[in-house]
Amino acid sequence: MPFPSQVRTLEDLRGPVGRLEAILNTGSPDAPYAAVIGHPHPPSGGTMHNKVVYHAMKAFTHFALPVLRFNFRGTGLSEGAHDEGRGEVEDVRAAVDYLHRLTSKPILFAGFSFGSNVGLRACCGDPRVQGLVGLGLPIRAAERDYRYDFLPHCIAPKLFISGDHDQFCPPDILAELMKTAPLPCQTVIIPGAEHFFQGIPTDPKPKLDQMQQALRTWLEGTFQLQSHS
Repeated sequence: MPFPSQVRTLEDLRGPVGRLEAILNTGSPDAPYAAVIGHPHPPSGGTMHNKVVYHAMKAFTHFALPVLRFNFRGTGLSEGAHDEGRGEVEDVRAAVDYLHRLTSKPILFAGFSFGSNVGLRACCGDPRVQGLVGLGLPIRAAERDYRYDFLPHCIAPKLFISGDHDQFCPPDILAELMKTAPLPCQTVIIPGAEHFFQGIPTDPKPKLDQMQQALRTWLEGTFQLQSHS
């Protein structure tokens, strides 16, 4: 039977510039890991309620893991102001600190787009974070520059999922970047998907379920997690 996970609004998660609005799916008390998820670019409308973030959360709760979603500074009810990816790194660290204190479990981090960039920067090298997931990892995005010179130091297991029509993460550029990432590292390219895992004109069906299934498969195989559904 599915584990009856509860959803809690957190009032006491604080980052360097004040309260961070957050939601916790409580998961099972005996879950072997807990997860933190980072959302996409705030000035472009990204929040913890984004569809990709929600589907990622469902992949983790499929295994009854506690999952923390939060809004970066200046987003929703989170205090502070957007800091172009600098202070947001500290927001991720505050979320990891909070969830690790709360659960005493090793952490798995997943981020979508902007959230994957700042989350990887925050979590690479943190021994508490034992798995890293980049969804729609941004490489070329309008006037924003995303760098990954830190990636060779990310020794935890890694998964990167993108669409083959992702305008911010061209598959050939991602393949070159992945050559700098130490193993274990896996890349999944979803056919007919753009950056938000929606369909393309010739294949309009959304691909969010495929993204979620790829994440579930990796979690099950890499961390030997058992389904609670």
